[in-house]
This record gives sequence, structure tokens and C-alpha cells, in this order.
Amino acid sequence: MRSDGSRATPARRLRGWGGVAAMAVTCALVSTVLPLAADSERDSSAGRASGPGPVRAVRAAEEDCRDPEASLPPSEVDGAAVKRIKKNGKLIAGVDQNSFRWGYRDPANGRLSGFDIDLVRAVAEEILGDPDAVIYRTIPTNQRITALQQHKVDIVARTMTINCARIKEVAFSTAYFEAGQQVLAPKDSPITAFDNSLRGKKVCTASGSTGESELEKESHGAEVMTVPNQLDCLVRLQLGEVDAVVTDNALAAGQAAQDPSVRLVGEPFTEEPYGVAMNLEDKDLVRRVNKVLEDYRSGGSGSPWMQAYHRWLAADLKGIDGPPAPKYRGS
Repeated sequence: MRSDGSRATPARRLRGWGGVAAMAVTCALVSTVLPLAADSERDSSAGRASGPGPVRAVRAAEEDCRDPEASLPPSEVDGAAVKRIKKNGKLIAGVDQNSFRWGYRDPANGRLSGFDIDLVRAVAEEILGDPDAVIYRTIPTNQRITALQQHKVDIVARTMTINCARIKEVAFSTAYFEAGQQVLAPKDSPITAFDNSLRGKKVCTASGSTGESELEKESHGAEVMTVPNQLDCLVRLQLGEVDAVVTDNALAAGQAAQDPSVRLVGEPFTEEPYGVAMNLEDKDLVRRVNKVLEDYRSGGSGSPWMQAYHRWLAADLKGIDGPPAPKYRGS
């Protein structure tokens, strides 16, 4: 009991590598990847990106958006963007270092690892002939678009959903994975799905994410907390500061693998195709990344995509037999 008479909230037990909260602190201390400039970090700490906000942007864009997943056909022609990367000798990639299985710093060796990191390495190998020719920049969820628009990174590979609002601001490759929004909650929670069982509960999601957009459209009576990164939500769930998390089920499956006391509940309630994001002006780079993805998908069960899936995701996301089929549009 606190001195003001209120009851202290008991902290949930921390699991994983000494607890996910400890992992987040460790990542911050030992990271050798380059963060964004200080102004971006200040923006992210505010909890929301600048501009009209994701929900208003989605509603404005939906009227004239019919197939956001359709991307430019693949090509190996070097345009201005690819020439820039070759001149620099490095691919600058915006990534996450806290999403287990996708983009995280492996405590065993200190290296960035995961499904998204493998894809970045494939892009670097195709353009520069060296999978290690990468400068990684860690980017909060709500700074992914800003980083591309300000040319702080060449690509963003960070479980980023292709949708009608975002294709007005950045360009995307074809989809390389299909996920869906779902609810993550403690195993003993009365929350059953993204429905009225959330009423009166505290729900966490990342600022600038699809989860935030969905909760602003329909919160089901929940009190919503936004944070810069999805891992922050898991930490708050473990500490008992929130009752549930709304995020992509692909990310949530990795979080449940880190902490066996939580689980996914209900069914996915959206479709979330992930794409590699680039600046709108870098059309030749979009085409080149799509060429990489064509090769990455090819080979059936022995394809690089399937190898990466079995390496990183199959234990938590079972039953996936291949990547989503690419969709293309005219130039």
C-alpha cells in the first residue's frame, strides 16, 4: 500500500534473457548500430509522430486506394538510388533491434539477427556483393516514414505494413510476409479477443503502428497507451502497467516466446502485408529490391525465404507453406 492509500500494482515476473525489460536495457547499452539523429529521438519520445496522424491519413487515402500491395516490376537497372548506394559502399537500413525473431540483438553473440535482418543482408549482397556491407540504424515505429523521407536510411525492413496511408508517403516492395493484428494478454486474463472484453482495461500499442490506427477506430472501451516501440508494450504488460497489447501477431508470437506467461487471444482481425519501405523518389531501388525478393522466394521449400522462415519463425508461427505471391503494377 502506498502512502496515499492507493494499492501498488504488482510487477509480473520477467522472463526470457533475464527478463525482457533487462534485454531492452542491455540492447541500449551494448548496441553498435547507429541510432537516428537526436531530433528524431526527441520526436519518438513524445509518443506520437508529427503530422496529421495515422488514422486521419488512412481515412483520407482509403477512398482512392484499391491495391496498396501492388509494387513496381523487378529490374536490375542501376538508377540514381542504386548508384548512390554503390558510391557510398554501404546500404543504410532502418531496422529494429528489440523484436525477437525479426530484428533483435542476439545476447549470445551481440549480432543483429532475425528474419528482417536476413532480408537486409540479401539486398546488400545483391547490390554491393557483400551481405555485411550494411549500416544499421535503429528506428522507433513512429519514425520509420520520417527516416526515409529525410534520407537518413535507404530502406526500412522493420515489420512494416503496406497500407493505403503509407503508400502516399513512402514506396514499398512487394509483400514479403503476411501477418494480422491480434491481442496479447496474460494467460490468466479475462480478455478473450479484440472485442468488448477489453472494456475498462488498459491496452498498449506502438505509436504510428496499425494497432494504434485500429484502436483509434474502435477501442472497445479500453484505455489506450502508446509507446515508441512494441517491446515497450511487453515490458509494461510484464510490470502490470497494462492489461493487454495490440500488435501484429507475428511480433506477438515472438514476444510470447520470450515470456511464456502471456499468449495470443482471439483471432487476427486485420491483414498486415509486410514490405520493405523506401523513399518515393527511389523507384529504381524499389525495382531492385523486388528483384531480390523474386530470387528470395524462388526455389520452393529450399528457397532463401523458406530457409529464413524455418530459422526464425516456424517455432512460433506454424503452418506457413510459403511467402505471399507478389503483386505488380505499371511504372
